[in-house]
Amino acid sequence: MIFIDDKIKDKLYDIIFETDTRAGKAFDILLIVTILCNSLLIILESVDIIRESYGMVIAFLGWVFIIIFTTEYILRLLVVESKIRYLLSFFGIIDLLAIMPVFFALVFPEVRFLVVVRIFRLLRMFNIFKMGRYIDESSYLLNALRASRAKITVFLVAILFIIVMVGSVMYIAEGPENGFVSIPTSMYWAVVTVSTVGYGDISPQTSIGKMISSLLMIIGYGIIAVPTGIISHELANTSKSKEEEKLCSNCSARAYSLDDSFCSKCGSRLEGG
Repeated sequence: MIFIDDKIKDKLYDIIFETDTRAGKAFDILLIVTILCNSLLIILESVDIIRESYGMVIAFLGWVFIIIFTTEYILRLLVVESKIRYLLSFFGIIDLLAIMPVFFALVFPEVRFLVVVRIFRLLRMFNIFKMGRYIDESSYLLNALRASRAKITVFLVAILFIIVMVGSVMYIAEGPENGFVSIPTSMYWAVVTVSTVGYGDISPQTSIGKMISSLLMIIGYGIIAVPTGIISHELANTSKSKEEEKLCSNCSARAYSLDDSFCSKCGSRLEGG
């Protein structure tokens, strides 16, 4: 068991966990830069020519980063009052996952690239740079998605029905000799076509197949706009529900948001603005 003097412990806690202090913010910014550099290193390591040319340097830097992150994790664990609470917290789990893959990689080398999970530690930026307000704003989008859930579900069921039907018809019209070897394969082609991706690995050869394909492409363009319209409508309704009507005493205009101080119609100051 490692014991730390209470004064040193409090100082370390302020540096590691507090973002309001100068030292704490400097520590967190340095940590973010380190995470970004380490993530870049992992990405570059996946490129064969870079790994072959700079393998020793990458391996050395990799262990430097793991020593830094392991030391940081141990210090976090030592200075917190409730260690179990930290271990089971979201950031506690992310911090642990950031260092575990390296040790597992000693036995299973393939898992070494899982250390890219460290990128999730950048979520600390929301605390460091006081970005919590953006999380609040994201609730508009989440509420819109929840409100449009039923409509989107019906839409997806309709798309699934179209894919099954078109896939079955294309299997009959084209057949295995043209690459449509089964109904699931034909359904895969239908998904690729209706989404306007068009890989081209399977393509119709018969006149009937080309006609169906053309029709499905046209339907695909219309389909793309449907979920966008549904979510946009619900997002507008969600935003509107968050507004409070302010009555302009000069021109009687209504429906201004809480942040508005002046009327956009006549420029008069709004009540409570």
